Amino acid sequence: MIGIIGAMEEEVRSLQECMTQKSEENYCSMKFCRGKLYGKSVVVVMSGIGKVNMAVCAQILLGRYNVDVLINTGIAGSLDPEINIGDIVVGTDAVEHDMDASSLGDPVGQVPRMDVMAFPCSERLADLAVEANKRVNPDIRAFKGRVLSGDQFISDSAKKDYLVENFKGLCCEMEGAAMAHTAYLNGVECLILRAISDKADGSANMDYGEFSKKAIEHTMKLILEMIPEI
Repeated sequence: MIGIIGAMEEEVRSLQECMTQKSEENYCSMKFCRGKLYGKSVVVVMSGIGKVNMAVCAQILLGRYNVDVLINTGIAGSLDPEINIGDIVVGTDAVEHDMDASSLGDPVGQVPRMDVMAFPCSERLADLAVEANKRVNPDIRAFKGRVLSGDQFISDSAKKDYLVENFKGLCCEMEGAAMAHTAYLNGVECLILRAISDKADGSANMDYGEFSKKAIEHTMKLILEMIPEI
């Protein structure tokens, strides 16, 4: 069983429309849509924005629906000049950049008393995603690398520079690391897919609305292409 999570309704609507044998259940104020995608059993759900919503949603998928793969799809701001609006970041690991217990001696981003700072994503799934993107989105590029998550919408160049310098991430958003954290605790595979909708700097207000719809289309095509191979 595959669990697919988007923070916003527009990030999961197209997947739900493609599903067959659908049934829906409301739980914890979230609508879980269960059914089939290309013969695979899936549950597709909108978590809501932010790390807490994502962690709750991911744990419900694991505990209530017994999924063994978690996929988080959505949009993000680019932190790398080589990664343009419309391109896709495929997560190799994820860091909660707003976790700060540095006064206790931990580096910023480290969850205290955990054995990792960057929560790993599945290399197998990441490779499938990159190859699927080549087939269905030949006009854009997919980059494998670190995803940074925090309960902040990054639209300031100074903050962007800080994130790049301290965490070496390729993009920033608000949920992926929470899913990877939950997957790590449960010992299941996970994949973070982020289509770039803005440059995470002062141009966010100009770029975001114009490009987010197209960015979401790219990730939807990628997921539908790779689902039969999972």
